[in-house]
Amino acid sequence: MKKILVANRGEIALRIMRSARDKGIATVAIYSDADEQAPFVKFADEAVHIGPAPSSESYLRGDRIIEISKELNVDGIHPGYGFLSENAEFAKAVTQAGITFIGPSPEAMDLMGSKLAAKAAVKSYNIPLVPGTDEAIEDVDEALEIAKEIGFPILIKASAGGGGKGMRVVENAEEFKSQMERAVSEAVNSFGDGRVFIEKFVGSPRHIEIQILADQHGNILYLQERECSIQRRHQKVIEEAPSAVLTPELRKAMGESACDVARACNYIGAGTVEFLLDEQLNYYFLEMNTRLQVEHPVTEMITGIDLVAAQIDVARGEVLPYKQEDIGIDGHSIEVRVYAEDPLNNFLPDIGTLKTYQRPEGKGIRVDDGFEEGMEIPIYYDPMISKLIVHAENRQTAIDLMTRAIDHYIIHGIETTLPFCRFAINHEAFVSGHFDTNFVKHYFKPEMLAVPQEGEELIVAALGAFALKQEEAASQVKATSEAQSAWVLRRR
Repeated sequence: MKKILVANRGEIALRIMRSARDKGIATVAIYSDADEQAPFVKFADEAVHIGPAPSSESYLRGDRIIEISKELNVDGIHPGYGFLSENAEFAKAVTQAGITFIGPSPEAMDLMGSKLAAKAAVKSYNIPLVPGTDEAIEDVDEALEIAKEIGFPILIKASAGGGGKGMRVVENAEEFKSQMERAVSEAVNSFGDGRVFIEKFVGSPRHIEIQILADQHGNILYLQERECSIQRRHQKVIEEAPSAVLTPELRKAMGESACDVARACNYIGAGTVEFLLDEQLNYYFLEMNTRLQVEHPVTEMITGIDLVAAQIDVARGEVLPYKQEDIGIDGHSIEVRVYAEDPLNNFLPDIGTLKTYQRPEGKGIRVDDGFEEGMEIPIYYDPMISKLIVHAENRQTAIDLMTRAIDHYIIHGIETTLPFCRFAINHEAFVSGHFDTNFVKHYFKPEMLAVPQEGEELIVAALGAFALKQEEAASQVKATSEAQSAWVLRRR
């Protein structure tokens, strides 16, 4: 494999290209009107304009991406995450064009892309599943009876869902029908697939995911876990590895279950198996993401394995060079997603210009981004600016290092999630490890960000005292020399 086209944009495109370059592989970028001056375009060995800013006219143009790949004699296509990364038809078309798709087979994507099909596939491996229906619900009255047997509260979920869409928590039988109708309607609008199923609602779950790697020779490994329970709108914003609550025995059990999920769909490449973990540390299979995850850097930091490089090696038919016993845990890593969102306004996107953009630096600090100072945050795509990752010898040291890194990450011109992330990682619930996916609901109110953080009260007081002395000095200057005072005060 001598040349790879990255069918994506922003930070993940740049991150993939860096690993490819390290392996001596040339890279091709595709870019829309909105990304013409983006760093990933400048970094690539070749760059091709693909269309207007809307993703439907650019990054989702699978046909055009394959045409460009043929014209430039590309050997492989890496889809990153989002866009076409889990599109089985695109993966199939790439393969049919004689180009290597750096990811799993279309069949594995299809199977794991349906939550119902995935549950059916893993059943024979005795992987724990949340109690619920095995098939899509068609008869509402029958579904209501099943819900009563399971016991409220229950969760209605879209089979083709993701990101919290087509999902409804139902507290009692009286609201079941109306919530069912809403879930089906949202599933149709979001995914074009109105199939839904129900399962027991786990009230205080932790979101734990296992990174797996599988080659074309039957080897499947798990690369430990990631804790992804700090979320807003059912979407992750802070991740860490390892989890603060998994025992070695539980980690092994979940890792082996994740490998069995991969076996159930003949998986090849890097993938992530997601589990719910309840208060009694019982785990349940949730779904499999058949792509590279946004939060993959924390796994890289604790294992020392470049996951993008591993994806390329597997796609080239190479054997994984390590065994399960080789995969250890070195220290602790935390990642915060830096979104152009306003935590004071329900995390709504805050699009604008990066008037000031200065990254933190130092030992154990990593920034995966795709922007530079002066650039606009486009309204057409996900508002993530970067991923800020730290790695330290233990969890508390990692929290301290992340706090300092956030304090030295200077962004002006837009609001970001950095203040929320600083608040969250220093909250007692996070520090103690006693938190779940309801963290924002239970512990966060926007006005909390207006309260000075620990230690800031002293700074504020010191600044106040300094200002008072300045005022006193100014008064003395004015009394001494009325003619010079205005100039002196301006200069000060």
